[in-house]
Amino acid sequence: MNSHIDLKKPVLVIDDEADIRDLMELTLIKMGLSVQTAAGVAEAKKALRNHAFSLVLTDMRMPDGSGLEIVDYITAQNLDIPIAVITAYGNAAQAVEALKNGAFDYLQKPITLAQLRTLVKSVITINNNAAETEPGSKMATEPQQSDKKLKNKPASGKVSETQTSARERLLGNSPLIAEVRQLIGKLAKSNVPVYIAGESGSGKEQAARSIHEQSARRDKAFVAVNCGAIPEALMESEFFGYKKGSFTGADTDRAGFFLHADGGTLFLDEVADLPLSMQVKLLRAIQERAVRRIGEMEEKQVDVRIICATHKDLNALVESGQFRQDLFYRLNVVSITMPPLRELRDDLPQLIQVLLQRILHDETMTLTAAAEKALLQYSYPGNFRELENILERAIALSKNQIIEVDDLQIHSHQLDTQSTVSTDSSSNLSPDSHALPQDFQFGHTQIQDYLDDVERHILQQALVQTRYNRTQAAKLLGISFRSMRYRMERLGIA
Repeated sequence: MNSHIDLKKPVLVIDDEADIRDLMELTLIKMGLSVQTAAGVAEAKKALRNHAFSLVLTDMRMPDGSGLEIVDYITAQNLDIPIAVITAYGNAAQAVEALKNGAFDYLQKPITLAQLRTLVKSVITINNNAAETEPGSKMATEPQQSDKKLKNKPASGKVSETQTSARERLLGNSPLIAEVRQLIGKLAKSNVPVYIAGESGSGKEQAARSIHEQSARRDKAFVAVNCGAIPEALMESEFFGYKKGSFTGADTDRAGFFLHADGGTLFLDEVADLPLSMQVKLLRAIQERAVRRIGEMEEKQVDVRIICATHKDLNALVESGQFRQDLFYRLNVVSITMPPLRELRDDLPQLIQVLLQRILHDETMTLTAAAEKALLQYSYPGNFRELENILERAIALSKNQIIEVDDLQIHSHQLDTQSTVSTDSSSNLSPDSHALPQDFQFGHTQIQDYLDDVERHILQQALVQTRYNRTQAAKLLGISFRSMRYRMERLGIA
């Protein structure tokens, strides 16, 4: 939803408790905003039909319905209004659902007036930035430099310097990567936290940078943090900063990751590696939108969009108690799964040529037929990062501008031994090896288990024949890609 705050239009506050409505109205009026209130869902819908609003703040539970109905109504009517929901403590799942349906943000009760002011200010700031970049504006044709000077830039943080499209960062034409680029385009227009899953080297940071570079925050900092690379004893000072003299060795003031990313995006890579003690502090900073530097008494408000990533299974870590559930709900509002390189086989020739051009610049280099075949058959457990390393190493070892198969240093046991299997027909996809045992019992559970085994066997055969290209495997089986993905998830096929 690409909404723009119009300060001439009132804010709509929806809550069935008169005291809360009055308190929120008074707070917003002091901020220079006009306010209209509604005591329930029906009254709010009537107000939305008859008036234009700059922002909607709605309680989640009301006698005549839910705040989700307001979110869905605004989305269904294509009303260009940002909406935030207010939930009771412990109802994070409902808030996440609201965000997925189009809400801009949420607050948990009991909310403080400082939280309310910060949320409203972030909406106004972000949408004013978006308005400035519309066609015809000065910024649209004449990009301006950020007026924010970064001092004591963290060693683990990297700030984006150029704007790059998702297509330039995420190469390929396969349906999987096209789906990722489409989702990135949608998420760039909102401010919701994003969780990016995927194997190591599959392009999670490139996806995060693409979201930032297409968003209204593009002219502010993109700070990338490898959570697994920071010693636990230094985490608080690295994230929140410190004041000069606050401890031995604090010779200067340090801003920390959050303050460096103020107005921009903070990318937390390998977020699953955060210790529980730091997870608590991170959760509070996200909820309060404020940080306190070590050695200071007062908190500083920050406006930061959080994008996180990990190659680990966060759901499993939550279940095992190694990752806080409340933080997981805060981070995993919308998720993107980066496909591994082995599922992008059709894009490999293009990717190889593009990477060679990037590495060589103006030089030329030729791959022998054997080297090209080896690259196309390799399984790439390290994904894009490994492909780039292989090519860089091969260029260094090559002679006479020709890359031989030995220059790649890909061991034969690492090649996809199933690459020569025909994919032209499904004649080999047979469940014969799963014939019924003689002592088979015809109960419902036993039959379902047997059918699952047969289906799992056929899917695995199709994946082997297509070198684990799920799109090609789906075509081979005569089913849709979505159906293929659903069946693999249901049957636990990685």
